[in-house]
Amino acid sequence: MPALSVRDLDKTFTMHLRGGVRLPVVSNVTFEVDAGECVVLGGPSGAGKSSILKMVYGNYGVDSGEVLVRQGEALVDLASADPRTVLTLRRDTIGYVSQFLRTVPRVSTIDVVAEPLVVRGAGKAEAHERAGALLARLNLPERLWNLPPSTFSGGEQQRVNIACGFITHHPILLLDEPTASLDAANRAVVVSMIAQKKADGVAMLGIFHDEEVRAAVADRIVDVTAFAPRAAA
Repeated sequence: MPALSVRDLDKTFTMHLRGGVRLPVVSNVTFEVDAGECVVLGGPSGAGKSSILKMVYGNYGVDSGEVLVRQGEALVDLASADPRTVLTLRRDTIGYVSQFLRTVPRVSTIDVVAEPLVVRGAGKAEAHERAGALLARLNLPERLWNLPPSTFSGGEQQRVNIACGFITHHPILLLDEPTASLDAANRAVVVSMIAQKKADGVAMLGIFHDEEVRAAVADRIVDVTAFAPRAAA
C-alpha cells in the first residue's frame, strides 16, 4: 500500500475580481509515493507543481479526485476530510517544508525549531537538543540560536524552515523548493538529510528547480505537463 496516493485530482481557480472567470490549473492528476521514496514533480514554471503540493497538504481545495494518505492500515482521503481530520493528519502524518518562514515575533530560533517536537509531547530539553543538532548540521551558527529568525537572511531563514520540517518523523514529507536559497555546501547537507529520511522509510514528494539537487534526490519524476487541463475545461 503506497504511503500517498493521488487520484484524478482536478483544480480550477475562480477569479472573483474578474467576473467569476474560471482558470483551469491541472486535470486528472494521478500518481503514488511509496515509503522510502522521493518523488519529484517536474515541469516548467506555471505547470501546476505548487498547486498539486498544496492540494496534497490540504491548503487548496480540490474540484474532484482523492488524496489518499496511509494512516496505519487505513487510507484517509485528505481531499474530502473535515478540518479536524486535516489538522490531525498534519500533526501525525504529513510534514511540510515551505519556501516561506512563518513564526511568532520575538520567539528564538531554537524554540521555533523545537516546537514541532514539544507539541507532540517531547520534553523541552530533549527538543532543544535535537533542534540544536539540526541547526548545527545546517551550519547555522550557535550565536544565532537565541535570536528570532525574522532577523535572518533568506538563506538562514530557509535553514530554519528545513530544520522545522525535518525534526519530526512524519511518514510523509512534502518539500517545496527546500534548497532554493542555499549555497552549495548547505544544498549538499539537505541532500544528505533527504537520503537519511528515505533510509528511514519516509515517503517524500517535492519540487526542486535545481537540476543537480533534483538528480541527486529523485527516485522518480512525475511530469506535471501530462496533467494539463482538458481543452473543454
